Amino acid sequence: MAVEVKICGINSDAAARAAGAGRADYVGFVFFPASPRHVTPEQAAEIARALPARVKKVGLFVDADDKTIAAALAKVSLDMLQLHGSETPERVAAIKARFGLPVMKAVKLAEAADLGEARRFFAAADVLLFDAKPPASMTAALPGGNALAFDWELLRGFASPLPWMLSGGLTPENVREAVMISGARAVDVSSGVEDRPGHKDPARIAGFLRAAKGEK
Repeated sequence: MAVEVKICGINSDAAARAAGAGRADYVGFVFFPASPRHVTPEQAAEIARALPARVKKVGLFVDADDKTIAAALAKVSLDMLQLHGSETPERVAAIKARFGLPVMKAVKLAEAADLGEARRFFAAADVLLFDAKPPASMTAALPGGNALAFDWELLRGFASPLPWMLSGGLTPENVREAVMISGARAVDVSSGVEDRPGHKDPARIAGFLRAAKGEK
């Protein structure tokens, strides 16, 4: 089965074109002002014009209220909402019901016990995304995109009724290993295809897509 790929934090036409040319399955727009990958809804709408119609557009929100999500949807057509904060299962279900879009919930892992958090969202979310939990010693950690990986063995054989994506510290150089160890059928990358924080490198996007999809 082919591995699906999401390029997150798209914030330029060049990055969007590289994702489209490399046959990315999803792109993510970050609507979180503290992130170096942040875009406004108006910017996202403009960048989306550079994407092939087949690429699914995901809006990433962090503990956002309904007004914030509605404001983004008024400007840019999204196919999925990604919740990357401390949203509860009840909040995930409410957002899904309010906006009528599939919802992806990020769950942060550092040890096997953290998988219990994922099970709380089985009945509320449509897709899970596993990211690395920043250590307590890490200062100014973002909700995601910290270039941190976790032990991929934690997900080997993980039984989930929902599809899930692997994220956290993935790069063109390690994504094939990550897929083989974890058994992931979908992967998400952000900082691993940047040449500096918040700036996507089209060449690294192309390389990541080739590696993830098993192409030379």
